[in-house]
Amino acid sequence: MKRIIAITNQKGGVGKTTTNVNLATCLAEAGKRVLVVDLDPQGNTTSGFGVNKHSVEHSVYSLLLGDAYLEQVMIPVCVDGLFLLPANIDLAGAEIELISTPNREFKLREVLSHAKYLFDYILIDCPPSLNVLTLNALCAADTVIVPLQCEYYAMEGLTQLMYTIGLIQKRLNPKLVVEGVVFTMYDARTNLSAQVVDEVKAHLDEHTYHTIIPRNVRLSEAPSHGLPITLYDPNSKGAEAYEQLAQEVILKKEFRKKGKLNEQTS
Repeated sequence: MKRIIAITNQKGGVGKTTTNVNLATCLAEAGKRVLVVDLDPQGNTTSGFGVNKHSVEHSVYSLLLGDAYLEQVMIPVCVDGLFLLPANIDLAGAEIELISTPNREFKLREVLSHAKYLFDYILIDCPPSLNVLTLNALCAADTVIVPLQCEYYAMEGLTQLMYTIGLIQKRLNPKLVVEGVVFTMYDARTNLSAQVVDEVKAHLDEHTYHTIIPRNVRLSEAPSHGLPITLYDPNSKGAEAYEQLAQEVILKKEFRKKGKLNEQTS
């Protein structure tokens, strides 16, 4: 059962790209074939894997406009079985160029229609806003992971995000499922972090991950070295947390697979 996961939050600075880079790496280290799609014109996921976003010959922009093939754009990165579709500032132009294109929300789905059979997981890093690129990600995805920083304002935006996902489900992608909320930048020294976790779990318990990503200096340092945390400091708390999250994601996939088999045989 292949899975395309959009990692999204309309608020910036919540650990979205950090989660994308490190979750993808941990899934690959667990023996899965993983494709990462950098759909943010800032190209932070691309840089996070140590790829120079300014020198890539082809990018996601080329794919969306039909100017390149998947195999031309795909780059192997840091771990066996892990591949990247890079992005750079050119992708900002796609937002304008796609506006007048028929079925513009489904361009990424078309691009990934073949790729999904080559990988166990495809993870999409979305821009921190609701635009045509984010819509493309949500229309291409099977599920959504929402990184949520453990602070008040991040929690406040969660309601709006869930409303947006609901609209996508009704109008564009009825199969889209909320995979879960991942709590990030958790600071055990503050009451606020614990309060945010408790409040979100009270409303979305079945849609939250048990793994909580701590606020960790080594996690913050890793992107400047172009390395995922498990390669930069495999013994750090951040590395341990993302390894645990990867195992949760894998178990959810197996659980869904068994559920579908049970439905078919019952």
